[in-house]
Amino acid sequence: MPGGGVEAVVFDLDGVLVDSEELWDEVRRAVADAAGRPWPADATREMQGMSTAEWSAYMTDTVGVPSRPEAVATTVIDSMAARYGTRPPLLPGAREAVLRLGSRWPLGLASSSPRRLIDAVLESADFSTSFGATVSTEEVGAGKPSPAVYQEAVRRLGVSAAHAVAVEDSSNGLRSAAAAGLGVIAVPNVAFPPDDNALMLAGVVVRSLDEISPQLVVTAAATPAQRARGR
Repeated sequence: MPGGGVEAVVFDLDGVLVDSEELWDEVRRAVADAAGRPWPADATREMQGMSTAEWSAYMTDTVGVPSRPEAVATTVIDSMAARYGTRPPLLPGAREAVLRLGSRWPLGLASSSPRRLIDAVLESADFSTSFGATVSTEEVGAGKPSPAVYQEAVRRLGVSAAHAVAVEDSSNGLRSAAAAGLGVIAVPNVAFPPDDNALMLAGVVVRSLDEISPQLVVTAAATPAQRARGR
């Protein structure tokens, strides 16, 4: 993006704005446990970023839950909605980051959560007017690490991927944003940190949302991967 300029910022949802990665893991493990199926060692990381259709099929085909993917999806999403209740758990600094960056650029959301949960979070957090475009991987051809959800987000925002910056936490999310051509800021998830080779795709790595200033976004946009690390 050197010589260009930032025209939009696109946030991931789970693990970036909402403290939900461990909730997803607990709920899915509970479904497997109820069916008497052991949890594969790599299942949690494999499913991060998958669309609803993809992870529910993974639950039946790979984990071995004896049910239809659609039924598994309904069970898991209903349980997540119940866990969220009327106040989904925003991560520290989430509201401030959205307001801080939204005062400078249009914002998008590129999430693997189903539309039902995206809308619940946006309404509860009073973010409904903060994002110019919100996209679920349910609405595109494939989940992360496919670039499809980020490509659709920038399309709806009316900007080029080369002039947008993503904020991501997981291996598949970082790969998705980078493959779509966005500059990338990584906020590594503490419970499920991204692989080193995925983290290297970020222009900037920070420890918390509080560190993401407009200047840091500009730095991420103009800095090749592996060159900058936030402090």
